[in-house]
Amino acid sequence: MRSIRNILTLVLKEFRSLFADPVLMILITFMFTGSVISVAKGINTDVKNATVGIIDLDRSALSYRIRDAVQPPFFQPPEEVKREETDALMDKGAYVFILEIPPNFQRDVAAGRSPQIQLLIDATMMTQAGVGSSYLTQIINRETAAFSGHNSAQAAPLTPVIRNFFNPNGQSEWFMPVSQVGTNASLIMLVLVGAAVIRERERGTIEHLLVMPVSAFELMMSKILANGAVVLAAALLSQWLVVHLYIGVPLQGSLLLYGAGMMLFLFSVASLGIMLATVAPTMAQFGLLMLPIHIVMLLFSGSSSPRSNMPETAQTISEYWPLTQFMELSQHVMFRGAGWEIVWPQMAAMSLLGAGFLGFALLRFRKMLERQG
Repeated sequence: MRSIRNILTLVLKEFRSLFADPVLMILITFMFTGSVISVAKGINTDVKNATVGIIDLDRSALSYRIRDAVQPPFFQPPEEVKREETDALMDKGAYVFILEIPPNFQRDVAAGRSPQIQLLIDATMMTQAGVGSSYLTQIINRETAAFSGHNSAQAAPLTPVIRNFFNPNGQSEWFMPVSQVGTNASLIMLVLVGAAVIRERERGTIEHLLVMPVSAFELMMSKILANGAVVLAAALLSQWLVVHLYIGVPLQGSLLLYGAGMMLFLFSVASLGIMLATVAPTMAQFGLLMLPIHIVMLLFSGSSSPRSNMPETAQTISEYWPLTQFMELSQHVMFRGAGWEIVWPQMAAMSLLGAGFLGFALLRFRKMLERQG
C-alpha cells in the first residue's frame, strides 16, 4: 500500500509538471488532431482529379465517346492539346496523361482491325500513373467494345466476381489516419517519458526525490503511468472524434479492445523511452538517439507499406518490435472487427516486450540514480 501511495503521489506530480508545460500540451493536441487530418486529407494515393490532355486526330463519334467517358472524380475533363506542344506540356507537368487518338480510328474499329491509341504518362506521380493508366485502359476498352457491339463479358471464358472487404472503394484516407494515431502515440510517448526523466536531472529536482522514501521502480512507474494516461486519452479521443466522426472512417471493432492494446503498446514504448533517457545525458542527445530508433521502427512496422514487400531478413528482425505488433493489432481491430481471440498474440508480445524493456530500464535507472547521488 505504501508503494501504491508513493506511485499515486508521484503520478500527481507528473500531471502537474506536464499540464504546466504549454508547449507540450500544444504538441500533443496538434499531433492527435492536425497531424492526423493532414495525413488523411493531404497524403492521398488514390487517383483523384488527374489532369488529362487529348490529341483527337480522328474527330469521330467513337473518339468523342471516349472523351466523354473520362469524367470526375477520377479525372478532370480532358482538354484539347496540340501534338507539337506535347513535349513542352509534359516537361512542365501540366498533364499527368495525354491521350492521342489516331486518324481513322473509328473506321479501323468498324472494319475489325486493331488500331492503337497512344497514352503518354507522367510517371513522376507513381501511384496516379499506375492506377490511372489502368482506369483509362478500361474506359477505352469498354467504350470501344460497346461501340462495336461486342460484349467482352460474353467473350471471356469466365467472369470473375471481385469483393473488396473492409475498404470497398480502396480509399487511402481510411487507412492512413488509423495508422497515424498509433505512430504519433509512439513518438509522443518517447518524447514525454524521455523529457520527464531528463528534465528532473537537468533542473536538479532528482536530488530532492533521492532523499524521499521512494524507490527507483516507483519513480519510473509514475512517469510511465502519468504520461501513458495522457497519451492514451488523447489517442482514443483522436480515434473516435477525429478519425471516425470528422474524417468519416468506419471503425468496425471494439474501441475498448483497441484501448487495451494501446495501453500495452504505450507501456512497452515508455519503458524503451526511459531506457534511452538513462543512456543520454541531455535532451539534445536523447533526441538524436530517439529519432533514428523511432524512424527505423516506423519504416519496418507496416504502417505505410505492406511488410510482405520487405526483404525476409527485415521482416524477421522487425517482427516483434512494439510498433509492428501494434500496427497489426490496430488493423485487425479497427478495420476487420477482430476480437480477443484474434489479437491476443500481439497483446502477449507487447506485454513481454514491455516487461523486458522495463527490467532493463530499471537497471539503467538505478545506476543513473546512484551516479546522480
